[in-house]
Formats: sequence, structure tokens, C-alpha cells
Amino acid sequence: MVVQARVQIGIVGKPNAGKSTFFAAATMKDVKIGPVPFTTVEPNVGIGYVRRECPCRSLRCNPASYLVLDGVCYIPVELVDVAGLVPGAWQGRGLGNQFLDHIRRAPVLIHIVDASGSTDEEGRMVKPGTRNPVEDVEFLEREIDMWLVSIVKKDWDKAVRFSEYGKRPLADLLMEKLGGLGYKKGQVEDVLESTGLSKKPPSRWAEGDFLDFVGRLRAYRPIVIAANKVDLPEGEEGYRALRKAFPDRIVVPTSAEAELALRRAANRGLIRYKPGDPDFEVVGQLSQQQLAALERVRDLVKRFGGTGVVAAINAAVFDALKYVVVYPVEDEHKLADKNGNVLPDALLVPGDATARDVAYMIHSEVGERFVSAVEVTTGRRLSAESKVRDGLILKIITR
Repeated sequence: MVVQARVQIGIVGKPNAGKSTFFAAATMKDVKIGPVPFTTVEPNVGIGYVRRECPCRSLRCNPASYLVLDGVCYIPVELVDVAGLVPGAWQGRGLGNQFLDHIRRAPVLIHIVDASGSTDEEGRMVKPGTRNPVEDVEFLEREIDMWLVSIVKKDWDKAVRFSEYGKRPLADLLMEKLGGLGYKKGQVEDVLESTGLSKKPPSRWAEGDFLDFVGRLRAYRPIVIAANKVDLPEGEEGYRALRKAFPDRIVVPTSAEAELALRRAANRGLIRYKPGDPDFEVVGQLSQQQLAALERVRDLVKRFGGTGVVAAINAAVFDALKYVVVYPVEDEHKLADKNGNVLPDALLVPGDATARDVAYMIHSEVGERFVSAVEVTTGRRLSAESKVRDGLILKIITR
């Protein structure tokens, strides 16, 4: 079995927006859920899944590192549900310091927004429709920006001296501050160039320059908006408002409570449901009250094509990060490993990854001994620098 470091996704948002419910639905892990501020104090870490159609066709898969249900692959990712964010978090208010520290490693975030407007800026319960969900998106991104500015500005006078008198590249100095947050030097250099700050002495940076710099840099950690609570009438209105306010962003209509209800019913054998499906089948004995509740959920998932939980995770990995799935095999004729397991592994890799990159992901020794690769379905030979694609079944040839 190939052991791959899982893609990590941060689940963020203010208290009571539905973060913990989303996390519980995605992972089926017991967490504290309640209408009180800071239900989540320490981060909850669990395994969620992205969904892809299985490429094995008529063969019977026997995966070792992922799941297959009725021809659908579920590939594990790591979800981190962090403490709710409140105004002033970047200054340490509430649990802000913990929140901001916990998102350091996640290359992508899912922002759970209360689209129904039933929680105020502090996460307190209010009448649905009272709060504009657009303000929640703006608030979270402003908090992240101010957090980044505080990091960049720390000991700024020293950076100015080193840059202007010591002739050290400003990008190197900024990386000493930002490298631990997962940003890369090339990204910092690109932002400096695109903002024109590469030509401006750091001693002359104004507040607006710092905000411009971190705002552009933040784009390298994309944020998917999960418009939660669309099962409420005000939630549908809020979802439409979010789509209108952020036309270039990924906004997913979501009902975490509906997904949690479906997964619990499926676990009890009451319904047949695969996570991410646009419908389900009742197979157990239910009361009239249970049937009525499930019919309301059915109406929701048919209207939106699902509950949005799996769709949001898929969007984070495949649309925001632009990752693809590659299936490495040792026997290209049987699509199996040396033990006869068919399509044993599914690797989530960056969309610009090469065949040699995949070899190194399998094992460093495989990467070092790489000669070429074969695209199994076509027989096409791939060089070390050939780009991989989504759904590729790949055999690595080594020395």
C-alpha cells in the first residue's frame, strides 16, 4: 500500500455557523455540537472523503488506501475543525490565537457560513434573516489579513535595515516571517511584483501596502464558501446573496444537518445512501414522523443535487487546489499490485505534477530509480516531465 500524506482542509467560520455539524457529517466522528459560543475549543481532526467515479469499469476493485461503494471512489483527506472566529481574533480576542495557529498547515479552507442569517457577528442566535451572510465572508478574510499583517510588521524596522542597507532581498526577509505559514518564496516574489512593491523601498510602505500585499498573498490559500443552512427559506436567500456578491468564488449550497441525518439513517440501515448522492432509498421501517423528515431532506437534495458536504470537500480539493487523482499499479494488464489487489491506491496530486513527481510520492526510491511511465488505458509511454491527468492509471518503470 502506498502511504501518502493526506491533503489537509481547514474547516473555519464563526461560532454556531454549523462548523462542527459539517465536520461530524463529513467524518461521522462524535464532536460537541451546540448553540453556544466556542463549542469547539481544541481542533477536531478527522477523515473526510473526496468523491470520484471509479475508473476500473468491469473489474472488481480491491483498494487498500481508499474506499469504493457501488462504483464510486472515496479518497481520504484530513479535516480540521478549528475554534470559531469572532471579531478581533487577530488581536487574540476569543480563541483567535488558537484559530489562526490551527490553519497554518491547511493549503485550503472551507468557510462554513450561516447563509440563513440566524447568528450575529459573535455567533449568538438571532432571528433568521437578521444577519447578512456576505458580511461574514468579508469579516473572516479581514481577520486573516490583519493576522498576516501583524506577522509581517513584527520587527519591520529590522527588515528595513537588512533590505535597504544590508542589500538582502526583501522576499528572503519576508519568507523568514511567512515560511512557517506554508507560503512559498515564488508566491511572495510574484505578489511583490504584481503589487509594484518590489520597486518600493520597504521603509516607505504605508498601511495600505501591507494590506495589499497580504490580500494578494491570501489568494494562495483558497477559501471555498459553504453556504450552510440552505434547508431554511432564509438560507436559500442567503445562498443567492453570496453567489451575487462573490461571482468569481466557489460557493456551495450546503445543509450539514441534512447530511448528518442521512448518514445516521444509513448507518442504522433505514436508508440506502452514498455520501454525495442526489437521492436515497428508504429500506427500513420508519415512523410517519421519520418519513416526513426524510421527505423534506429528499426535496432539498434533489433541488441542490445533494447536501453540499461532499461537494464542498470536492470543490476544495479539485476546484480550489486543482488536484487530480492518479491510480498507480504494478501490473498494467490486471491493473493490480504485486499481491493482485486491483487499483489498490488512489493518490491526490497537484494538477501540474509530472510522472516523476508521482513516482516520488509512491516512494523516494521509486522516484530515484524512475525511467519512464505507462498510461495504462492507452499504452502511451510517459517521460519524467510528462504531466499527469485526472483518473490516470499509471505504471512506473524503474531501473
